[in-house]
Parts: sequence; C-alpha cells; structure tokens
Amino acid sequence: MTDLFSALRPERECLQEGVYLLPNFFDGQEVLHIVQQLLDQAPFRHMKTPGGRRMAVALTNCGTVGWISDTKGYRYSPTDPLTNTPWPPMPAALLSLARSAAEKCGYEDFRPDSCLINRYDPGSALSPHQDRNENDFSQPIISLSIGRSAMFQLYGQERGGKAVNIRLNDGDILVFGGPARLNFHGVRRLLPDAPAHMSDGRINLTLRQAL
Repeated sequence: MTDLFSALRPERECLQEGVYLLPNFFDGQEVLHIVQQLLDQAPFRHMKTPGGRRMAVALTNCGTVGWISDTKGYRYSPTDPLTNTPWPPMPAALLSLARSAAEKCGYEDFRPDSCLINRYDPGSALSPHQDRNENDFSQPIISLSIGRSAMFQLYGQERGGKAVNIRLNDGDILVFGGPARLNFHGVRRLLPDAPAHMSDGRINLTLRQAL
C-alpha cells in the first residue's frame, strides 16, 4: 500500500539527543542487490551466544572486521569463522551512503570499518542490548532498513524502563550516537508492511567504526 503521507515526512527527524531518523534515504532494492552479492562470499548463519544459545537473528558481515559471537564471548574478528577467510570488503556504495547519513546528522569524518548484516524472519525479534564492543563510543552507528517494516525500541542506559518506539521502513536510516550511543535498543517485532522487492522478512545493516 502506498503511504499517502510519506511525502510529508521531513528529511531528518530528531528523535532524541544524538538520535536521528532519515526517512526513505536510500533505495532498498539497490542495497538489497549489494547484500545479495556479499552473501555469495559470506552467507547468513545463526551464531551462538556466550551462554550457548542459538541466536534468533541470522547474521553476516563485511568490512575490515566482523562482529561475531560464540561461547568465548562477543567480539570483532578479521576472519569469518565459517570459512576462516577475511570478510568481504565493504562496498564503496555502502561506505558512501553511511558517511552521507552521518554527515547529515552532524557526525563528521565517520569512517566505518565494519558492517553487521542481520536477517529477521517473520516472528523474529532482537532483545534489548547495548553495542559496546567498539573502541570509540564517540562514533555513531548507522542503521539501514530493507524489507518489512519493524518496530525498533530505544531505551536509556539501563536495561528496562519505558522504550521510545520507532517505526523503521524500507529505505529508512537510523543514526544514533552522542548521549544515546550506549542506550539499550532492540527490535520488538516485524510489521506486515513490506515492499515488493522483499516481502518475506527484513534485513538490517549497521555500519560502525569498530577499531
């Protein structure tokens, strides 16, 4: 269904200090094509938490390092544990898109070296967590949404409490950093709205400066 009010959305919405939504900032179908090429080199897989549980969301990476999880803990690794080879290089188009989004929100000279790619199947969610495996928390996280809409939840720096609910649609970018950089956040659920190029789930790319 066409959103008749989409043209009325501002180019940048400040959701709270350090957190911005850039609605319909990129072409989801074009970025999906880039992701599909990366999957030929590093397919999606379900990793295990440090406690040994299978993660509900499938993931892969590209860039200098990739985020991984196993019984040894959460960390960044220069090699894919599935193949013991380096992760695919970050495509120039993704790098340019992330830097453009960061600059639009006041984060200058953003140089991501890692892109975590998550796949959400219908019914999957991501529990509230912090992103704190990076070396420099002054750098923002740039989050790209492709496919079905999702209800993203942003909390404070303590687990629990009341969340800010943020609807993320195909082509939206969420930028969060500054005072909110270590806030807990998660994905409550997928919504039924979906574009034709990906109606069966959602892909989320988070670009960050890990090292």
